[in-house]
Amino acid sequence: MTTARAAPKRKRDWSLRSRAVRALLYQLLALVLIVGAVWFLAHNTMENMRVRGIQSGFDFLTQPAGFDIGEMPVSYDALDPYWKAFGIGLLNTLRVAILGIVMTTVLGTLLGVGRFSNNAIVRGLCYGYVELFRNVPILLQLLMWYLLLTEWLPDPGEPLSAFGLVYLSKGGLTYPVPVWGAAQALSGAGLVVGAAAAWGYARWVRVRFERTGKPLPVAWPTVALLLAGALLGWLAGGAPTAWNVPKVGDVAVEGGSALTPEFLSVLFGLTFYTSAFVAEVVRAGIQSVPHGQVEAAGALGLSRGQQMRLVVLPQALRVIIPPITNQYLNLTKNSSLAVAIGYPDVVSISNTAINQTGRAVECIAIIMLVYLFTSLTTSGLMNWYNQRAAIKER
Repeated sequence: MTTARAAPKRKRDWSLRSRAVRALLYQLLALVLIVGAVWFLAHNTMENMRVRGIQSGFDFLTQPAGFDIGEMPVSYDALDPYWKAFGIGLLNTLRVAILGIVMTTVLGTLLGVGRFSNNAIVRGLCYGYVELFRNVPILLQLLMWYLLLTEWLPDPGEPLSAFGLVYLSKGGLTYPVPVWGAAQALSGAGLVVGAAAAWGYARWVRVRFERTGKPLPVAWPTVALLLAGALLGWLAGGAPTAWNVPKVGDVAVEGGSALTPEFLSVLFGLTFYTSAFVAEVVRAGIQSVPHGQVEAAGALGLSRGQQMRLVVLPQALRVIIPPITNQYLNLTKNSSLAVAIGYPDVVSISNTAINQTGRAVECIAIIMLVYLFTSLTTSGLMNWYNQRAAIKER
């Protein structure tokens, strides 16, 4: 018998005739050109600034800002450094972006599903909403909401009231909040535990449905677990009942917590505008599901709501996620238009810092880094979710 000989190792061809070598050289050349262009632009900018006597650098971030901010999620004083002012602007940007994404998702999904309603009035209202809000520029919508909240509402001394607890006026929306203490911290921790339990329950329901074909309710048990976790934390903290309830004063509403007209205008404008696009994305995703899937679900005895929730939407989700990610990114970046109505986001803080320090390049770089960070984070999370929802091929 003859033994098989091992195939001789193939020598790598490092000559320019090799396609792999040429591709590597082209990539290195492109990288050198990009680095050289960036270096040239940066060096040329710094040299021109030096010749004109313009200061540069980020050392101003440690200097006192010297200006107040109208809306502060955390404590801030005019004597605090610039970096803290930029931090306040970042928090304000994230606050309106995160809440806007949540509200846009809920409203856009309802509108997209409503386009398939058997009720002609519901279909017509959803269609009219989409055509109205997606065809009006976002800046005009922000100005519209701001004028509505600051001109048409009553004065702060005579606000609209709901049960004597919530007040709405030109000063914003004021509502009661609990007096913060250990019970509230434990309640928050319980809410996190309840969310983990709700996630585990939803996962178990999905596995059971795939194994047996018998569906179980998810929405109400999820809400019950969240409320139970928060309630147990509140009870463990002594079940305090102290609330900071707003009251109408001589000039304005006093006490409680408030949302300013600027914040509400930005939130409403971004939500109503972006949800119109999300509704169309959801509608297209639902239409991509073959009608035979709906007929099969009906043959199994599923109600119309169960067909949509258990059969259609899970399949449409694989088509919906990529374009809806773009809408989330657009919402986050469109929040920069809030500077037009005086909302103190990172762009507004940067404009004030530029006027006081003259560090335009540095402040613009900070704005770019903030939106780059938020966009890449949003994109990364949605890509992770897209991989989980994608069809698993064998």
